[in-house]
Amino acid sequence: MPVINRIAAFQAEMVAWRRHLHAHPETAFEEHATSDFVAARLKELGIEVHRGLAKTGVVGTLVNGDGPSIGLRSDMDALDIPEANSFEHKSVTPGKMHACGHDGHMTMLLGAARYLAETRRFRGTVRFIFQPAEENEAGGAVMVREGLFERFPVDAVYGMHNWPGLPVGTFAVRPGPMMATADVFEIAVTGRGAHAAMPHLSIDPITTAAEIVGALQTIAARNTDPLEAAVVSVTQFHAGDTDNVIPNVAVLRGTSRTFRPQVQDMVEERINRIAKGIATAHGATADLRYERRYPATVNHDREAGIAAAAALQVAGEAKVVRDMAPSMGAEDFAFMLKARPGAYAWVGNGTSEQSRNLHNPSYDFNDEALVHGASYWAQLVEQCLPADGAR
Repeated sequence: MPVINRIAAFQAEMVAWRRHLHAHPETAFEEHATSDFVAARLKELGIEVHRGLAKTGVVGTLVNGDGPSIGLRSDMDALDIPEANSFEHKSVTPGKMHACGHDGHMTMLLGAARYLAETRRFRGTVRFIFQPAEENEAGGAVMVREGLFERFPVDAVYGMHNWPGLPVGTFAVRPGPMMATADVFEIAVTGRGAHAAMPHLSIDPITTAAEIVGALQTIAARNTDPLEAAVVSVTQFHAGDTDNVIPNVAVLRGTSRTFRPQVQDMVEERINRIAKGIATAHGATADLRYERRYPATVNHDREAGIAAAAALQVAGEAKVVRDMAPSMGAEDFAFMLKARPGAYAWVGNGTSEQSRNLHNPSYDFNDEALVHGASYWAQLVEQCLPADGAR
């Protein structure tokens, strides 16, 4: 099955948009120039533009007669990563880069907006949702909380992310979980400091915390049903200021990932019990701060089927993967899926020889994927909002 010819005809312009966005990255809630660029492109197409949700969010509305409504969401923010690439469109902002492909996501949605505004082969309302702060700051939750779907009603909402390792022109979508929760934790272990040459006078928070690190790995290995999924990763260990002092406090930080609420509850409870139990055994104390940042991204069954059907029109049956394993990464599109029915899909960004992993300083979005993603968005709209009004 082919991409849409009209979209392929302006691929070069889409590449130019994408590379401009890549060269000018902005991070969470600071996407001012980015939102200016997006709003300008939408206005050029005659699409009504609203700005200001979640500070820098942009919502474009395209109406073509009476009918149902659909939301298409793209994230906009970059990451605090110094770019290692040397190509001409590398980041001009020190310490920041589009290492997750949100530059490509915006471009694919703008490409679909151009096509839909030109052809209007649909009946109803399309909302083009450009969301800030997907990385770490839950801009999707902020947009929902500030009334996104009350001010811009939709019957369903759809999201998409590029996926390195999946060949260009291939899509993956499934009902149920696509991405995991993103919880963070901090464990403060308090002991008693002493001279490092006299450890018997201390209650050493470092050895206590080190024992906690190892024990936390039993949560996934020995407390979680083997048919379920859980990840507990300690990513920071902070203690002490000099080499001859055992400090009073050691601090551990990390993340846990699950798909089901019951497993999430278990993980939080076990982290707390393990930390406090080991600390007590050593005469120390442990205080846990556990924060549930992003819920799991869970596709609705009906909408996942609709998304797969749209992908099939672009890619053909052999290039639509419907049983791909979900990812333990997280995505704040989850907040939109909790508010409205919808589905989240992956579009191929190329095999390992063609594409670096996400959040890698050498990552770059694969421009060959632009026409495939934009064609998918367009097919999804024309399928959900048929021009003859039939559904």
